[in-house]
Amino acid sequence: MSDFPTKARVVIIGGGVVGCSSLYHLAKKGWTDCVLLEKNELTAGSTWHAAGNVPTFSTSWAIMNMQRYSTELYSRLAEEVDYPMNYHVSGSIRLAHSKERMQEFERAMSMGRYQGIPMEMWTPEQAKEHYPFLETHDLEGVLYDPTDGDIDPAQLTQALAKGARDLGQKIIRFCPATGVTQHDDGTWTVHTDKGDIVCDYVVNAAGYYAQRVGEMFKPFGGRTVPAMVMSHQYLLTDEVPEVEAWSKEHGGKLPLLRDVDISYYLRQEKNGFNLGPYEPNCKGHWMTEDDPMPEDFSFQLWNDDLDRIEDIVTDAMERVPLMATSGVGRVINGPIPYAPDGLPLIGPMPGVKNAFEAHSFTFGIAQGGGAGKVLAEWIVDGATEWDMWAVDPRRYTDYTDQDYCNQKGMEVYGNEYAMHFPHHEWPAARDKKLSPVHDKVKALGGVMGVYNGWERANWFAQPGDDTTLEATHTWGRSGPWEQRIKEECEAVRDHCGVLDLPGFSRFMVKGEGAAEALRGLVAGGLPKVGRINLVYISDDRGRILTEMSCLRLGEDEFVMITAATAQWHDRDILVNAMPASVSVEDVTITRDTLIVTGPKSREILSGLTDADLSSGWLTHQAATVAGQPAHLIRVSFAGELGWEVHALNADMPAIYDAILGAGAKPFGMYALNSLRIEKGYRAWKGDLSTDYSLLEGGLERFVKLDKPQDFPGKAAILSEKQQGVKKSFVTLTVEAGDCDAPYMSCIWQGDEIVGETTSGAWGYRVGKSIALGMIKAELANPGTELEVEIYGQKCRAVVEQNKPLWDPENERLRA
Repeated sequence: MSDFPTKARVVIIGGGVVGCSSLYHLAKKGWTDCVLLEKNELTAGSTWHAAGNVPTFSTSWAIMNMQRYSTELYSRLAEEVDYPMNYHVSGSIRLAHSKERMQEFERAMSMGRYQGIPMEMWTPEQAKEHYPFLETHDLEGVLYDPTDGDIDPAQLTQALAKGARDLGQKIIRFCPATGVTQHDDGTWTVHTDKGDIVCDYVVNAAGYYAQRVGEMFKPFGGRTVPAMVMSHQYLLTDEVPEVEAWSKEHGGKLPLLRDVDISYYLRQEKNGFNLGPYEPNCKGHWMTEDDPMPEDFSFQLWNDDLDRIEDIVTDAMERVPLMATSGVGRVINGPIPYAPDGLPLIGPMPGVKNAFEAHSFTFGIAQGGGAGKVLAEWIVDGATEWDMWAVDPRRYTDYTDQDYCNQKGMEVYGNEYAMHFPHHEWPAARDKKLSPVHDKVKALGGVMGVYNGWERANWFAQPGDDTTLEATHTWGRSGPWEQRIKEECEAVRDHCGVLDLPGFSRFMVKGEGAAEALRGLVAGGLPKVGRINLVYISDDRGRILTEMSCLRLGEDEFVMITAATAQWHDRDILVNAMPASVSVEDVTITRDTLIVTGPKSREILSGLTDADLSSGWLTHQAATVAGQPAHLIRVSFAGELGWEVHALNADMPAIYDAILGAGAKPFGMYALNSLRIEKGYRAWKGDLSTDYSLLEGGLERFVKLDKPQDFPGKAAILSEKQQGVKKSFVTLTVEAGDCDAPYMSCIWQGDEIVGETTSGAWGYRVGKSIALGMIKAELANPGTELEVEIYGQKCRAVVEQNKPLWDPENERLRA
């Protein structure tokens, strides 16, 4: 091919809606020398048979941002690229059968209002006025979203492709990528049967073939892509005269209907209906040796399997009896990729430099516009406008074997519209990573939760406590766990608690120049040998990238400890920042950690260890505990006198038994969350995210602007310091009802939204509901009265002093 490009800035593998959107958005950011490769024709994968719904609704802040942007883009795209499209903004109504569902709707509406989406809560009677064919006798209420609708997926994809081509981008169809090679300088060669393309960056946007494409990157640090494929059916009815008459009278389509408690959507398709169920009795494909993924499934479907969805079809006909008057005209049964949590993978490819991912979209049409924007920002700017951890591929690590992906994909699909209650843990694919004392923790009553694949106790049940999943179906703080959390917090307050904490991410950083390299990476200073401190890393905008505990073992030898979920995220930050003379070794899985904390913790440990327990706060030392080698760190995330005890897995059972035997009471993650919030300690990707700068986050004491190193974000932080912050981090006490403030609850002053919560919990030591959050800087004065909106209820809140609510002078910590 004479016009085959041999060089490009970016090569995108995959020509569905997401690949084309990414190509278009790269061009909009000025990168117009990029290439998209498609093995067949554009839209040949999941895009061509997609239903094309375009909702904004989500209870994820990041996903709502992405979907909202899609609706805004699609409304102007036809004119922007001069390509006609069928985009119907019909609005949608979501049906609630329970008080809990109404609370979920109120939360989503509040988030939507903050983002400028004019959602409304309706009575069933109001819904009937707008949808006269609807049965409403058993409904609690309805959420109305005027921005919802549907779009033709093929037209959308072709419009994005035309827009990209018009700006200079190249699209090569019928040209599969056959392999990739990375060079010493980090650039790539992408191989095809038509020739090779040398490029700076590669994007895996291969939809349900993403796992196969991902194998190409394994020699360069990649992993098996965590994904599977589900069979999704929707059916199209014949035309219904009453629907046609209604449309003519009203000049548009019926609102899109979602009965989320039954698990389906129902929308007008021409003058008939489109019914899309997400059935619990679901089916995955290409999961077994006797059902292998074909080399090419372009523009193909599976046979109908209506028995699976019969109950839901029957329910939909009872909800909208008019539907039963029409026959089924066509059934679509096609493949949809699923990541284990049902959210796409967009962002840097874990472990691989200059490679990105944008695949595994369950709702690719709704998210495609926003996904292209996000990916282009990640590649061109190195950071996204909104914090996108919810979709970051690095949120998954080494526990996502295919069994895990298959089980979770089936679970997510069968619970597509389920409510994600704060104390609910999903049961599929558990016990992938276990602490060396897991069995002991369970025997003590541990009710487990999952943290980056690791099982940790959330709370400890006593005989007779209800530990069923049904008991967790509430947004409230009260449940069988509440009394136990209170008791665990009181044990830490009055005596001594012990928490088994497997999965703390740990990295050994050592070699000539390690200290200097770290000084050029972190915003603040490094500890002296034998000490520990918190360090923060910002991006080039001065926004919070991550927080690590830094232990200094020697002049150029450090242990960096970070959140369990941050393991691959922070590994890549460290690896990419260190020179060749410095090694970064991930030792996470070789060690376990106990938090031993409370006013009696010194007394309990004194009979078990040869450590110097008079050593001050923020120090660390090697010692033996219960006769086993260990490392003791004088810190406590609970805000009491305490130590972290780190030891090799094989040595931890003896240590744990000895500490329990000396009188420590086991406590769990729910209690730890309550304790840390009373101290104002931040949690990663809640209170600490790239939505906020280090200065907005109240972390100026961890920033050294006078040091000579030009750490990332230094110039931006200097500028922000001169101009003043727009937002400030605050602690609020809230006159809450039955529920504490969830992440991203609106903070109000009168009729104006002035901020958002970043986390919330009940503080059992102070006896109050507490929220951490970000508000307009001018309101961050102690005593300012505001309101926090919690599941639709506005609750009075007061800005507290800029110090911990519990032990404000840290006297107990330093005891």
